[in-house]
Amino acid sequence: MSTSRLIQGVAESTLQRDRNQLDLATVRLLSQFFQAYSVTLFHVLEHEGTIRLVTRAATARDGVEQAIPPFKDPSQLPMLGEIPVCQDCTTLDRVVEGVTAEGRLLTAFPLHAKATVLGAVVVESGESLPVPHIDLIHGILRIVENHVALLDYGERDTLTGLLNRKTFDAYFDHVRRRVSSQQATDADVEPSWLALVDIDHFKSINDRHGHLFGDEVLLLVSQMMTRNFRGADHIFRFGGEEFLIVLDHASEAGAHIALDRLRASIEAHPFPQIGRVTVSLGYTQIRPEDVATICVERADNALYYAKANGRNNVQNHEMLIRSGALSTKSDTATIELF
Repeated sequence: MSTSRLIQGVAESTLQRDRNQLDLATVRLLSQFFQAYSVTLFHVLEHEGTIRLVTRAATARDGVEQAIPPFKDPSQLPMLGEIPVCQDCTTLDRVVEGVTAEGRLLTAFPLHAKATVLGAVVVESGESLPVPHIDLIHGILRIVENHVALLDYGERDTLTGLLNRKTFDAYFDHVRRRVSSQQATDADVEPSWLALVDIDHFKSINDRHGHLFGDEVLLLVSQMMTRNFRGADHIFRFGGEEFLIVLDHASEAGAHIALDRLRASIEAHPFPQIGRVTVSLGYTQIRPEDVATICVERADNALYYAKANGRNNVQNHEMLIRSGALSTKSDTATIELF
């Protein structure tokens, strides 16, 4: 591939707004230009105190390439130490070389997001990459990182760093279409869920302590949500003190356990100058026929029920319907609270 085609390839890659497709376009470009045996893009993920590796995209010389689907169980992901070049690359934040069992050379390049190491791109080649090629790959990855930073600027909340509300509709439609496709081909696939999280008595926190402390509560709660959920789950700041979580591939019991674990961790956390903070949560299953507003409405009614019944608890819309605590008035799922 000529330098002009490389530049054109970089330009075409950065047209992507979908993160999965951007990752795949990046490894495809590096594989084609540098004639690598394979190129793999990893992200690091902390799960229960252990750093693990998520394969985001991979491509090989034989033409096999894949955007990796969402993972179900983070504990099944490889630990960082299982791939030494990734461990050294992400820990030292520099290019690292290694060798495969077949004698091929691995060159790992760090990936960054907001001055922190997000993961690594590993290039498998027959021989050591020359310095000009290493410099080119560095430049390509810097362009990709800058592109991702621009996407984040438009798609993330400036205070918490979570996805913002305007990105939700597109992502929800993506999940709904995937749910519909999976149900058509695999009846045993675990469902996806939408949860609303609301900080209890947040207005009184702002009134008593001021908005600076209120912002600190929002930031700490968002950080706890990020730590409590898998990398495959998506968390949005939905407005004010309200957050939205999309949980992929979880049973009803599993979703409830995950959400209640979040609730308990927030309740147990000592917030500076404020003390105890609690949250209420309502959640519902994402259905193939859903539109975002109807699904959010179901979760919101479950959240309203949680707040009306003592706050600091988790309520499931479908369970409330089954128990008779809520009833549907029509097929549009308008909810009547008893």
